Amino acid sequence: MDGMRKPNALAAGFYLLTHLVTGIFWFTLTFVLTAVGFATALLWVGFPILWLAMNTARAGASVERAWVRVALRTDIPKPYRPKIEGSPLEKWKHQFTDPATWRDLGYLALLVPVGALELASFITIWSVVAAFVGVPFWIDDAPFAVIVGEFWTIDSFYSALPVAAVGLVLVPFALWGTRWLGALHGRFARAMLGPTRADQLAIEAERLQSSRARGVEAAEAERRRIERDLHDGAQQRLVAVAMGLGRAKSKLDSDPEAAAALIAEAHADAKLAIKELRDLARGIYPSVLGDRGLDAALSALAARVPIEVELTVDVEPRPPTAVESAAYFTVGEALTNITKHSNATRATVKVNRVETGVLVEVTDNGQGGAELRPGGGLAGLADRAATIDGVVVVVSPPGGPTVIRAELPCAW
Repeated sequence: MDGMRKPNALAAGFYLLTHLVTGIFWFTLTFVLTAVGFATALLWVGFPILWLAMNTARAGASVERAWVRVALRTDIPKPYRPKIEGSPLEKWKHQFTDPATWRDLGYLALLVPVGALELASFITIWSVVAAFVGVPFWIDDAPFAVIVGEFWTIDSFYSALPVAAVGLVLVPFALWGTRWLGALHGRFARAMLGPTRADQLAIEAERLQSSRARGVEAAEAERRRIERDLHDGAQQRLVAVAMGLGRAKSKLDSDPEAAAALIAEAHADAKLAIKELRDLARGIYPSVLGDRGLDAALSALAARVPIEVELTVDVEPRPPTAVESAAYFTVGEALTNITKHSNATRATVKVNRVETGVLVEVTDNGQGGAELRPGGGLAGLADRAATIDGVVVVVSPPGGPTVIRAELPCAW
C-alpha cells in the first residue's frame, strides 16, 4: 500500500505498549467535550464546546498521524476539506459537516478497545517467549518437576536449557508478530484518519486535469516557438536566397561577375537556412533519438556542451517514445541552463531504469539558485513531464550544487 512500509519491531512494540494510554486520554477528552456540547446545544453554549471538541479531535488525530508515521512507518495524508472564507458560523458548519472530522472522532473512540486488544495480543506473544526462556531460572526452586515422556524430566537448570532454546527459537516469530500487529494498526489508522477512496479518486482526477492543461499549454508554447523560429530564421534566409537569385538573374547577361557573387551569397544563405532547419528539427525530435535511442542522443547532446559532462545511461529495454523524448529534453534544457546561468565547470547526467519508469538526474557544481519559475525553461520541462504523469524536482541551494531530478513513469 502506498505510504506504508514494514514497521521496526522495537518501535512497533513501544507503540503497542503505550497507545492504549494515549487512546484513553484522547477518548476521555473528546467524549466529554462532545457529550457536553450536544447536551448544551439548545442553549447555544454547546456550539463553542462542539467547536472545541472537533478541534480537539483533529489535534488528537494529527498527533496519531505523526506517531503512526514515526513508530509504524505509515504516512497518512490529511483528509480534511479545504478551509473556506466566511463567517465563524459558516466555518463551524463547514468543519462540523466534514466527514473526516467524524472519522477522527470514531478513530479516537475505537483506540480504547482496539488498543486493549492489541496490547493483550502483544503481551500474550511475548509472555509465551518469556515463559519458555525463563524456565531454567526458576525450575530449581520449584516444588515440582516437569516430566516430558519417559526420558526427560525438567527439574534443574541444565535439564531446562532445551526449553529455553525453544523460547529463543520463538523470538523471531514474536518479532514478526509484533511487526504484523504494528502493520495491521497502521492500515487501520490509514483507513480511519486518511482520505477515503472517493477523496483519492477526486484528487487524482484533479491532478490529471491539471496535467492535461499543462500539457496543452506546453504544446501550444512549443508550436509558437517553432512558428517564431521558422519566421525569424529559415524563412528570412529563404526570402534572402530568392531575392539574391532574382538579382543574379537580372545581372546574369550584363554583369556576370556580380551575378556570380550574388549566387555565391544566395548559396551561403541556403546552407545557413538548411542548418537552421536541422536545428529546428532537432528541437522537435532529434533523428538520432528515434534511430539509436537515448544513449546515443544524449552522448551527441553532451558533446555539444562547452563543459565537461559525465554521462551514464542504463534504460534497456528502450522506454516508450514519449518517455524517451521527455528524458532527452529534460537533459537538454538542464545542460542549457547550466551553460548559461550556473558558471559550472562540470556536470553529471544519470538516466536509469527504475521499477516505475525512468529516473533522470542532472547535477552540476555551479553557483546554485535555480528554481521552477513560471514561464521559465525548467517550468516548461515540468509541464512536458506532467503530460506523461512525470514529476520534475529542482534542488538548488545558493552556492550549489544544483540537482534536477525527473521521474518519468512507464510500464516495462
